[in-house]
Parts: sequence; structure tokens; C-alpha cells
Amino acid sequence: MCSVCGCGAGETRIENAGGRHAHDHHHTHADGVSHAHGHEHEHNVHHDHHHGDDHVHHHHDHRHGEGAITYGQGHAHVPGLSRARTVAIEQEILSKNNAYAADNRAHLNAQGILALNLVSSPGSGKTTLLVKTIECLAAELAVAVVEGDQETSNDAARIRATGVPAIQVNTGKGCHLDAHMVGHAIEHLSPAADSVLFIENVGNLVCPAAFDLGEAHKVVILSVTEGEDKPLKYPDMFHAADLMIIAKIDLLPHVDFSVAETISNARKVNPRIKVLQLSARTGEGLEAWCQWIKAAHAMAGVGRLPAHSVVQGS
Repeated sequence: MCSVCGCGAGETRIENAGGRHAHDHHHTHADGVSHAHGHEHEHNVHHDHHHGDDHVHHHHDHRHGEGAITYGQGHAHVPGLSRARTVAIEQEILSKNNAYAADNRAHLNAQGILALNLVSSPGSGKTTLLVKTIECLAAELAVAVVEGDQETSNDAARIRATGVPAIQVNTGKGCHLDAHMVGHAIEHLSPAADSVLFIENVGNLVCPAAFDLGEAHKVVILSVTEGEDKPLKYPDMFHAADLMIIAKIDLLPHVDFSVAETISNARKVNPRIKVLQLSARTGEGLEAWCQWIKAAHAMAGVGRLPAHSVVQGS
């Protein structure tokens, strides 16, 4: 269970053309609160991870075949925790996540891989936009995708239909991806050097704001079917993002939505945020988005992209 947001316990599954695996981890936090991860396996492959100086090596015995790479995850909340202890646990979890994220970022930067974390509410059109983006970039850049959802591998299947490698991470009751999950996904996906890695996060404008995955940039997608006040209602997400995409602009004649007000609200919480408007259905604005990606990729290509550096957009 996510001790930061309170989302439920469940089984996290990483699916690809490989197999099914599971791990058994036991973690004890500084205040004595413990949680465990249980995992089951089908084919043996050994992985040895080291994340930061304050982390132990994780030895994972994986079994691969056709099907899913699976690992279960169960976290227990402790009733009656004081607010102070809750904050301490949250800080500990985010600290560990940030160490994993730093490892992910170092690996990606060393390979010249641009990682973009796409975040939004459910139904904003992330996957449709991603398919169109892949088509736009296909002739110039190698692309790989990590898909995050609570259940199903539908989105990963849509991405694979374009010919691009994709891996599905199902979080069960979890409401966001974390850096540890993404690290495993990157390991199994093995994106090519000098490529673009899109991470499509679970549809949620709250918790993904707090979890660094090792990406170069968070890109928040807001469709015109949502309210202009979303940036004010969910300020952490819009503050964390380098770019806001206002999507589905082909629907503007049919909805009561002010683009100018939305941009103004976003810049109240994040004056530096860049804004693009586009329609994946008609293609309007898609070229500007692809140019933004290419500019970010050019910076990543040197292998020394600073964490969360700002790329100038249109």
C-alpha cells in the first residue's frame, strides 16, 4: 500500500513478451514499520541491483517464458499512527524512491536516452497522443514505451501495434508508478541508446507528482473536456511539470472551455511551465510537440542532461 497516498495493496505485474516472475522483499523503515513484497517465478534469470549507498543489493530470480513478468506487492498501514510518524514514513518512502530514480536517471543519461513521464487524469487521451507521436517520430528517432495502468495490457498492445517495443506495468490497486517499478521495466525493455522512452503513468493527477521516476521531464496532459481550474485543484502536478499539453482542441467549438484561463491558472502555480495545444485526431499542433521532443532529445544525446532541466518549448 502506498504510504504516501494511502492507495490499496495489490499485485504489481510487469508484462512483456518475456515471462512471469515474482520476488520476495521485506523492508523495515527507520521507525520500525515494515512491509513486504511477495513474488512468484517461472523461469530463472538472476538480476543484481544496487540503488544508492543506503540500499542493499536486491537479488531477483526471474523465470521467463511467454506471458507476464509478475511481482506481487503488499504494504500494510499501521492503524493509529501519529501525523509525525506518518510524515516520517512518507519521507522515508520518497527518499528511497528518489535513490532508485537517481539510478534510473544515471543509466538513461549515460545511454543518451530521453525519458518523458506523461501524466494526466484518466481519459485525457495520453495513449492516442502517444500513438500519433510515435508515427511522427518514427523516421527520425527510436522509441520505447513503459505503460502504467492498474489493470489490463490494452494500452501496451496499442503501442506494440505501431511496431514500437512496449512493456506494461499493472499496479493493481496502486495509483501511480514508482522508480523501482520503472527500473525493472527499463531493465526488461532495454531501450536503445539515443532513443526516446515514454513513460505513460497511471491516470491520476495527485500521487505521480510526488514520485520521481528518473525522467528528464514530466509532461502533464489536460484535455479541453476537463475544467480550466484543474491546475489550481492539483497544483503539485502542474508545478512538477515542465510542459502542459492542452489536448483535444478539435473539441473546443463543442465545449465550454477557456484555453487562456487554463494557461493563466497553470502559470499561477508554475510560472515556468511551457504550453502546447494540439489535437491527436486532426494532427493540429502535433509537429510543435514533436519538435519539443527533438529539442529535448538533442540535449539528452550528450549523456549529461541535468535532472529536471527545462527545455525551451514553443
